Amino acid sequence: MIHRTIMTTVAAIAIASASAAIAQAPSEQIRIGYQKSSTLTAILKANGELEKALAPLGVRVSWHEFTSGLPLLEAINTGNVDFGADVADTVPLFAQAAGARLAYVAEEAASPSAQAILVGAESPIKTLADLKGRKVAVTKGAGSHFLLLAALAKSGLSFKDISPAYLTPADGRAAFTGGNVDAWVAWDPFLTSVQRQSKARILSDGSNGLASYKRYYLSSAAYADRRGDVLNVIFGKLDETGKWVKAQPKDAATLLAGLWGIDAATVEEANSHRSYRVGVVTAPGLSEQQRIADAFFGEGLLPVKVNAGEAKIWTPKRD
Repeated sequence: MIHRTIMTTVAAIAIASASAAIAQAPSEQIRIGYQKSSTLTAILKANGELEKALAPLGVRVSWHEFTSGLPLLEAINTGNVDFGADVADTVPLFAQAAGARLAYVAEEAASPSAQAILVGAESPIKTLADLKGRKVAVTKGAGSHFLLLAALAKSGLSFKDISPAYLTPADGRAAFTGGNVDAWVAWDPFLTSVQRQSKARILSDGSNGLASYKRYYLSSAAYADRRGDVLNVIFGKLDETGKWVKAQPKDAATLLAGLWGIDAATVEEANSHRSYRVGVVTAPGLSEQQRIADAFFGEGLLPVKVNAGEAKIWTPKRD
């Protein structure tokens, strides 16, 4: 009888403990899409801080890596991902052109020196006008593509005045260092890496109003309407992480070097070109998005005219 009583008590405790665990377990997940180069998100994935911050809301995190920004936003639009970590400024415009219902959640402030047009150390090309008739490697539709268009226009040239080679960053680098193209439009960390290894010269970056190079964080419009509380937490952790990267550049570079397979010195220098200042997206702040949209439509890169201001903007709640 005593034995049976003890067993009953133990069973009751076990059931109660299991019930408590179930009650405390996260009941929902947020699916976060990111790229390997998504700096702040890569750090949060590595340190587990986002999971800790979302636990009180009963939300767990699942991470989904993408090779580029467009498939990531397509996954958001089709409901396979809830939130997307930083994509270049041009990417949301392609999504808008395809009819995606996305919401801007946050932006990283302008980082115009984080992308540039490079030429070889001994290249005879000295000015943007010297690009006329030259073969230039660029990633089609990327932020670097807009920088090239803006730089050519500034020098009185059009895209038809050059011979473009549409290449991925890795292939562009190989073509550039192998002497198969005359110039390459790159962004960090590729930009800093090739400069450190080959002494390549910067012909022009995005400074002086050419191309701000902002990066954006987005969710589906439906998710923004439904789980603003979750986005509030994510916004706060991104802001906090961005400030940490700038305040502790060596620690951040060491962590990222291990994730990216790039030496820490290169990562630290590349990070110095990025603002990592996370802020609220505003309608006036999307003015360059409209410049990009118009330029890309004019070049036939976008199939339809895009009104950048029609995109939904989510705004965090302030304490």
